[in-house]
Formats: sequence, C-alpha cells, structure tokens
Amino acid sequence: MTETERIELSACTSIMVGKKASLDGATYISRNEDRVVAIHPKRFCVQPAVSGRQATYTSPYNGLTVPLPASGYRYTATPNVDTSAGPNEEDGFNEKNVGESATESVYANERVLAYDPYVKNGLAEDSLTTLVLPFIDSARDGVRYLGDLVAKYGSAEGNGIQFNDATEVWYMEIVTGHQWVAVRIPDDCYAVAANQIAIQDIDFNDPKNYMWAAGIQQFVTTNQLNPDANRWNFRHIFGTDTEKDHHYNTPRVWFAQRYLNPEIQQDPESAELPFIRKANRKIAVEDIQYILKSHYNETQYDPLGHGSEHDKKTYRAIALSRTANSHILQMRAANKGAAAGVQWLGYGVPSFCPHVPFFINVTDTDASYREVTPNLTLTSAYWLYETLAMIVEAHYAEFIQADLDYQKELAVWARQKIAAVDAQVATLPAEQVPAYLTAQNHAIASHYNAATKKLLAALVMQGAELSQLTFKMDPNL
Repeated sequence: MTETERIELSACTSIMVGKKASLDGATYISRNEDRVVAIHPKRFCVQPAVSGRQATYTSPYNGLTVPLPASGYRYTATPNVDTSAGPNEEDGFNEKNVGESATESVYANERVLAYDPYVKNGLAEDSLTTLVLPFIDSARDGVRYLGDLVAKYGSAEGNGIQFNDATEVWYMEIVTGHQWVAVRIPDDCYAVAANQIAIQDIDFNDPKNYMWAAGIQQFVTTNQLNPDANRWNFRHIFGTDTEKDHHYNTPRVWFAQRYLNPEIQQDPESAELPFIRKANRKIAVEDIQYILKSHYNETQYDPLGHGSEHDKKTYRAIALSRTANSHILQMRAANKGAAAGVQWLGYGVPSFCPHVPFFINVTDTDASYREVTPNLTLTSAYWLYETLAMIVEAHYAEFIQADLDYQKELAVWARQKIAAVDAQVATLPAEQVPAYLTAQNHAIASHYNAATKKLLAALVMQGAELSQLTFKMDPNL
C-alpha cells in the first residue's frame, strides 16, 4: 500500500475531553472513521467474553500472527461488513468500562523512518481493537498493553490510539516500527488530532502523565534526530510539516479549537497549533457532535457555504461523504453504575445524520445495526443513514433546515431517554441490568430508525416537486 493510499484509507479526526472539562463529568474519546470510498458498510455488535481459549489471530490484511490470551472480556465493536482486509473493529467499550478508538492515522518524517522503518507484518489498524480492547483493565493499561505488543511485533504504520475509563483519557501515537509515546489528557482539558503527529513536549520525569517506548531517548540521541537545542518535542522530532499537512490536516484542528476557544486567534495552516487546550466553557456531548459534523461552518472555507470556489476547496473538512462511522465513547461517573458507558454511533455523512446513544453493558445489539448487507436495504441503519445523507445534500438549500430540526428533536429525546434509563437502572438488581439495557438499546434503535424513515418520506414527497422536469401550462391553452 502506498503512502497516498494509506492517507485516503483512514484519514480521521479525533477529539478527547477530560472529566473536569466536560459538562457532565464524563470522559470522552471520539473520532470520525473516514475511508477511501463513500460507501464502506459497518456493523455494531457485541463480542462475547471468552475463557479457556487456545487460538492464534492472523490478520487477513498483512499476515500479522499473534497468539491470543486464553481469556478476554466482552466488548462492543464496529467492524467492517467486509472483513477480507481484517476486522477493523475500530471502537468500543469492554466490560471493565474501558474504551478504545483505533486509529487516527499519523505520518512520520523520512529521517526517523530511515532508522526505524515500519514492519510489514506488524501491528496495523485492522487489528488494534481486536488485539487490545478485550484484554485491558484501564485506559493506562491500554497504553501499556499495546506498547508491549509494538515492542514484540513492531508496527506496520503510524497510528494514534485513544483510550478512556471513568477517570482518565490517554492518547498514544505509534510513529515508526517501534517508537511511540503517550500522554494523559489533563482532566480540565481537551485535545484534537487530525492525521498529523500531535503530541508535543514529553516530560520523561513524569511517568504518571507520560508513557513512551523503552529506549526512545537514546534512539533520538544516537541518530541525531532532535532539531531543538533545549526541548524534547515529539512532533518536531518525528512529525511532518508539509504543504499537504497545511491543507489536509492542521485546518481541522484549527476549526475545532476555534469553536471551543473562539477568543484565540490562530492560523489554520500553523504547524504549532497546540495539541492540548482548555476550552472557554464546559464541553457537552453536543459540542463534540457539532465538531464531528462540521465542515468549516460559517467560514469562507465551507464546501456547502457561500465562499469562492477556491476557498471552498482549500481545506479538507472534518465531516466527509466517506465517513464510515462517527463515534463518541462517553464514560460517565461511577455513580451511574452499570449504565455508565454510552457509545454514540453515527452512520452516513455526520453533518446530516444523528449520533445514536447505545448503552454498552449489554449482551446484543439491534438487528438493524448487527445485520448489515453489502448492498442497500432500508432495514439496515447503515444504509438508512447513507440514504438520508444523499437525499439531504442533493437539495441542500431546501432540505437542510428540516434535517437540522430532525437532528435537534432526536438530541432532546436522547437526553430524556438516557435520564429515564438511569433512573430505572438505579432501582434494579445488578444482575438484571444487562438485559434491561439491551432492551432499551433496541427501543432506542427503533425510535431513531422510525424518525429517520418519517423524514425520508417527507423529503421524497417534497423533492418530487423540485424536479427540473417540470412544466406548467397556461390554463388558457
């Protein structure tokens, strides 16, 4: 696979929020999983816990072979429908309330790759949820566990991986065959990554908040890789700063920070945009949704806006037609008990489609998410939202307000539903909670599916009147 193919295959945008930075005290990790084509069907499923297993994992993508642990936790996942190039399970929570989103593709410079090239059959995106999420007990443990795998098997590509639990958010960047670092996102901060090495200064005297590959300092020193005299900046040492970065990557970080810190003026093409920031307000789940749905809204760079044709094509937007799945992993405080974890899933173009909240302490998912055909059928949530997105964008000026109203109504309903479920869970014995939450997830899917079909019907009826093949005769003729 060439570098260009890799960029197009998984060119994502990630947003992380610490528990004191969020409005509800939850930790958040989130990402738009963007692919090479507009149609890339995804499922949502629950992978069962295992014990006493004797099996070996082999990646269909690159032949990576790893013996699997005998035991593994139950976890949710969003695998590809077509797994011929690997499962690509991408995101989910395990039964220990640990979340993972894998991966944000990142790219190292030629200097560092010369001394530690990628390992052809090493760890790649297709395997990083399958081989990690069932076996970790905390966000920090996720970094440790994956770091051990990289040391043993090497990495086939550059990837950024997010982990969260009820108290911490960690972001890990694997950038060469064996070199990586990770940073704990401060509780009162947020961070945004967009296909460019994001992590900056590393404090090697602070293992509570930073983790790194064994020997990374010596690797940099031996090969004379640090361009700074008095600083150890991971982005400067391992990252890129190219014309493509300035138009494809950094503007997405700029827009997200512009939204959460509008008081700060920045250059959308700057290579020095900070990775970690404090927002000027508490961040709600709706704020994360807005960013993941965004396309430079209310700027001259909006492809759906009123800027010049040049400006509208200058920067790559966050939401794309080829977003295969947009997810937000919300881990709420422990007082939410067995209902603490919520996995918000969005299919279709995020700008036009809702994020649907699903509780993760469940035994199954709704058939409309679990059973997805490779071709269009409106019984599948994936295809339902792809259809909605295409219809709305086809008559954007006429349909966008109805679509925004629909999304707002569902967002209100989602908060009400989550609150009602929380209240009921508080009255249930622990052993009854998974079955109850599984039933509630079916009800949530049914509500969103019905609302979407209702809107589709209304838009088709309205759209029939918008055809260019219309001719009104003079009634006197």
